[in-house]
Amino acid sequence: MKKIITAVFLILMMTVYPMLETAAISEQTLRIKDITHVKGIRENQVTGYGLVVGLQNTGDNSRHTQMTNQQMLQYFGMVIDQSNYIQKGASAAVIVTATIPPFAKEGDKIDVTVSAMADAKSLSGGVLIQTQLRAPNGEVVAVAQGPVTVGGISASSGGSSSSKGVTTTARVPNGGIIERDILSNIGDETGLTLILDKADYTMASRISKTISSFVAPAHALDGGSVRVTIPQKYQNDRVTFLSLIENQIVGAVSEKAKVVVNERTGTIVIGGNTRLMPAAVAHGGITVTIRAENEISQPLPFSQGQTGVIQNAQIEITEKQGSLIQMEPNSSLSDLVSALNNIGVKPMDLIAILQALSTAGSLQAELEVI
Repeated sequence: MKKIITAVFLILMMTVYPMLETAAISEQTLRIKDITHVKGIRENQVTGYGLVVGLQNTGDNSRHTQMTNQQMLQYFGMVIDQSNYIQKGASAAVIVTATIPPFAKEGDKIDVTVSAMADAKSLSGGVLIQTQLRAPNGEVVAVAQGPVTVGGISASSGGSSSSKGVTTTARVPNGGIIERDILSNIGDETGLTLILDKADYTMASRISKTISSFVAPAHALDGGSVRVTIPQKYQNDRVTFLSLIENQIVGAVSEKAKVVVNERTGTIVIGGNTRLMPAAVAHGGITVTIRAENEISQPLPFSQGQTGVIQNAQIEITEKQGSLIQMEPNSSLSDLVSALNNIGVKPMDLIAILQALSTAGSLQAELEVI
């Protein structure tokens, strides 16, 4: 019986301790830098169109790839009358993407991702030709070039093929070079705004009170942001000012009661603050088994019949007696797990029960299905 929801129980282990919520939460602390970021300080995405060459007949056969090859060779001074003179399969058109971190400087190197656009089979062994990476406004921010690294494996022979992982997407480690400095302003003339990575009214209040007590005047604008006034002595030294703020310690807060369900994998995560109102849960299991046995049908001699295959399908349906459990008012997480364990609920059945409890209004938590 214990094996039935072992996987679910392991996931819930980390949430059992919060049952001692009042004592445990008050002892847990967090740094402000781990739960916030400064408004306006962000990463930048860039994109480019390029070619991967040097492929062993695993490139694409698209027309636009041949035209790109022709334009590239003409740029280097070669005379190519028609694009179809270029052999297919040795190159592939790709989209190159990268994320530039804040405060990146000219000459910094970044990783880039290369993805095939057409019917290329694999980018393994290829080299990305220098590609311009542009921001959404069209400005060239970086360039990328270098040998690509593929995480998957693909092989074919004699009309058969086998692959493991993805071979049409690759990376070029340190293949991108920043062409200009990325400027980011830390706040405005009077102050800066801290954005909570996860909005919470209690945490926003605690952050503002901590900063006001030890660093500078601050107040919570809402559940997701805190406005901090920069003192005059730090106006020209905002990096030091932020260093003081981000290393301040605040007490952790109790998370909102929540149940997360993944129906595709059967994964269930139940928050430690989950409670149940009075409810009765009925559970009955039905098992359907289908077995197919193939038989050869051989015709009689001289009957001009044909040999065939007959499928004999056997269907078996088994229903076991349902169980009934009674949940007391304000039941806790451990009560719920123990009760469901006693009636032998599997993860997929538990999902249906939780959804029914939420619909009935008994589950005192937010139910999120992903």
